[in-house]
Amino acid sequence: MNSTDEPNESGWRPGAVSGAQHPASVLEAFLDWPFAVATLMGQANARLFEDLMSSGSERQGASSSSSLPWTTANKVALELASMRLRDFSTGSDGPATLICAPYALHRATIADFAPAHSIVETLCRSGLSRVFVTDWRSATPEMRYFTIDTYLADLNVAVDELGSPVDLIGLCQGGWLVLVYAARFPEKVRRLVLVGAPIDTAAAGSRLSFLAGDVPLPVFDELVRLGEGIMHGDRILRLWSVSTVDEAEAALQNPPDLDPARQRELSDRFRQWHAETVDLPGVYYLQVVKWLFKENQIAEGRFVALGRCVDLAQVRAPICLLAAGSDEIVSVDQLFAVTRLVGTPAEQLEKMTEACGHLSLFMGSAVLERAWRKIARWLDHDSNESQIGRSATIV
Repeated sequence: MNSTDEPNESGWRPGAVSGAQHPASVLEAFLDWPFAVATLMGQANARLFEDLMSSGSERQGASSSSSLPWTTANKVALELASMRLRDFSTGSDGPATLICAPYALHRATIADFAPAHSIVETLCRSGLSRVFVTDWRSATPEMRYFTIDTYLADLNVAVDELGSPVDLIGLCQGGWLVLVYAARFPEKVRRLVLVGAPIDTAAAGSRLSFLAGDVPLPVFDELVRLGEGIMHGDRILRLWSVSTVDEAEAALQNPPDLDPARQRELSDRFRQWHAETVDLPGVYYLQVVKWLFKENQIAEGRFVALGRCVDLAQVRAPICLLAAGSDEIVSVDQLFAVTRLVGTPAEQLEKMTEACGHLSLFMGSAVLERAWRKIARWLDHDSNESQIGRSATIV
């Protein structure tokens, strides 16, 4: 953060991350000249941001806790400023498996959505006895200056608590976080699983990367200013959500003969989960937009984590990559670029592709039964021999 920036009346420093010089209300200025907005952002994005500015200005922050219960029995193993570390363990043997949930829009219950739709349940039933999840906290005003380093530092505390080396599973935006962590602390990671994670955002386009690329940084900064240093989850939902309640069936991959009452129950649960967004610290959010999606710093070797520029070539642990062939958020190439960036030997790199969309990677019953059971066996394997089959395509 630029130490010369003075906080405004809300405590937020406009332009602190983007470094842009702009009026106090960039969106108001842009919207005075519709042609300029359309030129910079495209007509569709301009209309979206006009709608975002005119709505939600008096909304209340998201609840600090979810009303949606976890599916699998657990306890809170650790309370940190950024997260609750949830413990789903059924025993004490073997290395810890830590699932790093996304911290971008929805709550960490994406990893434990419902019976037959739960990564946690699948891993535990497949024989992994020590399973944990990062339950990220929705941002409060006191958290508005939290940075990516804040989350890496708390992740490091969690890993030390569990006893390294650990197996790390990164879901979506939790994926780039654990990959950066593995490059920063390679000796603390035994195996690495990245699922639907945007690593090289320049490798191929996706709806998310196109949006982030099209919208000028001052606009994102202005949205954070409107939230008094917080990027509110409901705004993010309207900004780049591609999953609606109408798509619950596709995401969950329910069998055609599923009991109608159970189908309604799952649809209602999906609707509740989808609506319960998390708020993000403004500094963290703007760092992600700029450093990952605009500047592609991780793939280009320019990302600084906890005071050190990380080198992905330092990651030599076995890695498993799981992508969705029809992913609307993260393209396959954005994830599979990992294979040319890390130092892991080729024979210890696994690639799988499922014929599904983004959310099905985490909730889809078919994906859980096929790919995640194979991942569980791979994690449970003590030697370097492959248990999946390199470059497999699961259809």
